Amino acid sequence: MVKVYAIDGVTPAVDPSAFVHPSAVLIGDVVIGPDCYIGPCASIRADFGRFVMGKGSNFQDNCTAHCFSGGDVIIGENCNVGHGAVLHGSVLHDRVLVGMNAVVMDGAEIHDHALVAALAFVPAAMEIPANVIAAGAPAKVLRDLTDQEKQWMKDGNRDYL
Repeated sequence: MVKVYAIDGVTPAVDPSAFVHPSAVLIGDVVIGPDCYIGPCASIRADFGRFVMGKGSNFQDNCTAHCFSGGDVIIGENCNVGHGAVLHGSVLHDRVLVGMNAVVMDGAEIHDHALVAALAFVPAAMEIPANVIAAGAPAKVLRDLTDQEKQWMKDGNRDYL
């Protein structure tokens, strides 16, 4: 049974077509869209702001989402958030991949078709443009994504649908 907890009368909402692993924890103002996947031991804590996940996105094993008061975590459509990643008050546009154990901080915005590499640290308020790969701590844009890499991201997302 999925662990779902209300805060101040606000209960998480999960689309019936989404899969949420029984060990995941959803707290507060959480909205999980259609065809989404929430992996084992994921923690989505929307006690200070909203967490909204668009259609076809996945939030894999041991991922964490949270924010400061007044902030939100927004995940667009067809995004991949890799194992152990942390999203704190950040926005992912559509078809974004956040690699394993990456951290994306408050006010950071990752635009369409961007890839944040595993172990990257995206500092507060940083914007990653569309169609690029960013890596490092702090993250830096390395180059444009190739068509082959974009296809790899799309294929990887499809595995979770």
